[in-house]
Amino acid sequence: MIYLDNAATTSMRREAYEKMLPYFIDYYENPSGAYESAVNVHNAMEESRENIASLIGATKDEIVFTSGGTEADNYAIKGCAFMYKDKGRHIITTKIEHHAVLNSCGFLEENGYDITYLDVDEYGVVKLDRLEDAIRPDTILISVMMANNEIGTIQPIEEIGAIAKKRGVLFHTDAVQACGHIPINVKEQKISMLSASAHKFGGPKGIGFLYITDGVKIKPFMHGGSQEQERRAGTSNVPAIVAMGEAARLSGIEMKQHTEYITKLREYAIMRIFREIPFVRLNGHRYKRLPGNMNFCFQFVDGINLQVMLDMKGVCVSTGSACSTGSGRSSHVLLAIGLNEELAGNVIRMTISSKTTKKEIDETIKYIKEIVSKQRQLSKEYNEIINPYRRYGWRK
Repeated sequence: MIYLDNAATTSMRREAYEKMLPYFIDYYENPSGAYESAVNVHNAMEESRENIASLIGATKDEIVFTSGGTEADNYAIKGCAFMYKDKGRHIITTKIEHHAVLNSCGFLEENGYDITYLDVDEYGVVKLDRLEDAIRPDTILISVMMANNEIGTIQPIEEIGAIAKKRGVLFHTDAVQACGHIPINVKEQKISMLSASAHKFGGPKGIGFLYITDGVKIKPFMHGGSQEQERRAGTSNVPAIVAMGEAARLSGIEMKQHTEYITKLREYAIMRIFREIPFVRLNGHRYKRLPGNMNFCFQFVDGINLQVMLDMKGVCVSTGSACSTGSGRSSHVLLAIGLNEELAGNVIRMTISSKTTKKEIDETIKYIKEIVSKQRQLSKEYNEIINPYRRYGWRK
């Protein structure tokens, strides 16, 4: 199998897996307990909190454990909305956010809040002047993802943070795709809240965190016990937290080396595809993108058919966000950057990791070339364009 869908989920790091195992059987105590063995479990959790805080330039008391990125997004947006509703009911986000953000904003709209959805440019980048113009006296939150899960475009987070701070507005960023893959410093980038998910950087599924900068208060939406300093109720998932902390620690250590390798491999793949396959578009910013992300539009080829045929060859890719698979709708991200419905249906996303090899890339490109060529031979539109050239001996 060739796995090229690391934006959907990553394989769990062996070190993280081994780190969590003792906390299922040997160290099973509830970390809220007052006896020594429970305190030891609590201390293991706090070590993980330190590792996560270090990865993003935070302090450990600013990290709240959640069940993943979706919960963290919901907590940040709804918690802010409910805490500051007397100050204002206006929130700014973008048209290309993950549905965890968009649907949270939609819920708030149904409950009397006003949401501004910013346009992006053809590369998926937020227009800073439009953002600043959208801020009103009753604006309480700006939520802009750090990097897009479909097209990989990285936003100008530090500039957005500076605008938010200057205007006295809280700034939340969904960093689920970015955390562990690109450098983050929440203080320098002036981020008020940040969401992340462990399984995107080599940790287990079902665990994540929300960074909340010191001094910012938001309404908890999980009610029960006093865990997480009364910010998120529920018995702590200790094995997953310990594993997430280890994955965060290793991600910080290896980030530079892995980024260099992955970026080099990505560029090799992009250039080969550009050279060897005509009528191809790379979606997202050419260079300001996540190291492992490639989102291609192969014109005149149905993306789902291409994905299925690659799957039959043992290659795992996606046609967009894993969270939207099966929805039957065109990607809201691709439509927002200017693709029409037809072109949005011609897309596959390939996301590589440090485990991906050049041999796997070469094999995948070979399969793509074969499938694209066969599929285009069946396309009336393609043949109408190509036939005139064939008369003059063009055989591409």
